[in-house]
Amino acid sequence: MTLRVPDHHTASAVLSRAIAAVPEAFDDGVPRNLIDRRWQAVGEPAPQVTPVDGTVFSQLPKIDAATAQDAVRAAARAHQAWAQTTFEQRREAVTSAVEAMSQVRDDLALLLAWEIGKPWKAACADVDRCLDGVRWYAEHTEQMLNQDVEGAPYKRQPLPGPVSNIASWNYPMSVLVHAELVQLLAGNAVIAKTPTQGGAVTLTVAHALMARAGLPATLLSGDGSALSDPLVRSPEVGALAFVGGRSNGGKIAAQLVDTGKRHMLEQEGLNTWGLWEFSDWDGLSAHLRKGFEYAKQRCTAYPRFVVQRKLVDKFLATYLPVVQSVRFGHPLAGENGEPPALDFGPLISAAKATELEGRVAEALRHGAVPLHHGDRSQGRFLEGQDVSAYAAPVTLLAPPGASRLMHEEPFGPVDTIVVVDTEAELLAQMNASNGALVATVACDDESFAAELAESVQAFKVGINKPRSRGDRDEPFGGRGASWKGAFVGGQHLVHAVTQGPPGEQLYGNFPGYHRYPQT
Repeated sequence: MTLRVPDHHTASAVLSRAIAAVPEAFDDGVPRNLIDRRWQAVGEPAPQVTPVDGTVFSQLPKIDAATAQDAVRAAARAHQAWAQTTFEQRREAVTSAVEAMSQVRDDLALLLAWEIGKPWKAACADVDRCLDGVRWYAEHTEQMLNQDVEGAPYKRQPLPGPVSNIASWNYPMSVLVHAELVQLLAGNAVIAKTPTQGGAVTLTVAHALMARAGLPATLLSGDGSALSDPLVRSPEVGALAFVGGRSNGGKIAAQLVDTGKRHMLEQEGLNTWGLWEFSDWDGLSAHLRKGFEYAKQRCTAYPRFVVQRKLVDKFLATYLPVVQSVRFGHPLAGENGEPPALDFGPLISAAKATELEGRVAEALRHGAVPLHHGDRSQGRFLEGQDVSAYAAPVTLLAPPGASRLMHEEPFGPVDTIVVVDTEAELLAQMNASNGALVATVACDDESFAAELAESVQAFKVGINKPRSRGDRDEPFGGRGASWKGAFVGGQHLVHAVTQGPPGEQLYGNFPGYHRYPQT
């Protein structure tokens, strides 16, 4: 079997097309920062290494805090003008940007493949979910802005300042750009921080097309230590939207304590799949394979299975053939010029792969039982390519409490299995991380499963099927430590980035109250 990357899919070819599509956004091949509606060649370039093969793909122009503060002030000025536009004007500009992105859809997907290692199918889905989702919001946001309050019409208004967006690297289009475009529809200017681990060129192309459409967007690159204060605490910022881990999320939450600023902080959690008095093993098998998509580098991935003891043999008979057949490798190296059909490519970096190896070794040292330990040699790679960012699937039974894998999300293709004997144990183990975004209870008696689900600390709990972030009008949030602030999705997203009637209590997790929508 001879694998190769087609000439038009190579890193140099994809990058060249990106620069040709939006030349104003690059300076001698290096992405610029979008400040005060102008692409500016500021910042200190830092190499951006693609996890696909360990080579330098592009550069990240890192700015300092003072430059970021100036950019925030400029965004606030743009916000005041944008907030005065009509909804029709905003919809026309947003729709123009979406259609421009659709013209370069394939290249945006190829950029995602090179910058963050997404296989072709997953990369296309990321772009398409962004574009299709925003088209839906363009049709429905106006009605979400118009409410009936105590029998009288009420029109929601933009926030007092722009929305600042700090998002993780794993979904640049369907999470970050999607959120920004909806925030713009609602009448807010937007600021986005480029994730330092990947996605700079993808976001540069998207924001260049947004700027061409007349949208007041700001795109800044830099280290979180330098940019966090201006992007979080600046009085000009009207709201903060954050997607990332609990460590960084906790630091940001601490910065927000005394500001009273509107916020939406998605902080992940250990999503669990509990099995009790269950027998639909064929149905489970299909869900298990899909669960390995993008190496489980998703906020709604399921890395923990909590299994009733008497079901363990049947569960393993279903699970092990799936994990043993998972396909991974170079996301663009295929046969006959076609991208390969893979479950996942690399992790986001070689450092992450090394970290994950360390956590597996730690769990094994403390007594976890290895049920499956794949090897990189099982992947599909080009001859001689760097494979240091790749990780083969691993499955561990009974991770001990002393290991981080017992309590934390691995954010990689590592599953853990915990065996329980009672319903109380099942629920305790499913709630091991003090809150999660999603969970699933698998049980033949769906009524009983629904009863168990009431005690699972996850925002969405599936019965015999996984839950996801959702699209369009589906709400999304988290319970416990997995989320702080307003929930999003459909009208919840639009309401989170607009001002409602006096005394309004948004749905969300707030210091003084918790309010959950029907999920």
